[in-house]
Amino acid sequence: MFKGLIGRKVGMTQIFDDDGIAFPVTLIEAGPCYVTQVKTEEADGYSSVQIGFNEVKPKRLTGGQLGHLKRNDLPPLKVLREFRTKNPEVSEGDLLKADVFEKDERVDIVGTSKGRGFAGVVKRYHFAGGPKTHGQSDRQRAPGSLGSGTTPGRVFKGKRGPGRMGNDRVTSANVRVALVDPERNLIAVDGSVPGPKGGLVVVKAVRKQ
Repeated sequence: MFKGLIGRKVGMTQIFDDDGIAFPVTLIEAGPCYVTQVKTEEADGYSSVQIGFNEVKPKRLTGGQLGHLKRNDLPPLKVLREFRTKNPEVSEGDLLKADVFEKDERVDIVGTSKGRGFAGVVKRYHFAGGPKTHGQSDRQRAPGSLGSGTTPGRVFKGKRGPGRMGNDRVTSANVRVALVDPERNLIAVDGSVPGPKGGLVVVKAVRKQ
């Protein structure tokens, strides 16, 4: 059966287990999502399911996007994502809710991490920085020497240094589903999820156990 949803990160809270022990969870508003397209090996060369999320006004979409959704009499959906799957067992136009996942099931969550802007090496890579004493005046958060002498006389590509930090695609793998509330379209997962509150996330079946 196909397992995948698009949602938004609501924020973190805590819930209690049967022994009364509190543990942190992240709430995700998962769905409702519509199956907008089912691709097959015969017609498209590979098998996948495309789903849509976040209903908006029609003027927010292009004519091509509206026509794509109108094939199955679907509402205007702003976010479309495709999931590779061999046996989808869903049809175009189907409605998917949070109950496609079960409590204690393992999932992968894909999101975009918070953007931190241009950052130095201490913040970006946890460098120790320079000495804190013995006359040091402006080298405390500097990266230090990067070169390697006359040969090769340059800095190798990929060397860690200052630069843009965050705003990257991040996957939290093998995360446990702690709570499923299909009536309110909520899923609670054990631990943290990449991205800010309100950020878009994709919840899908786990790839690696």
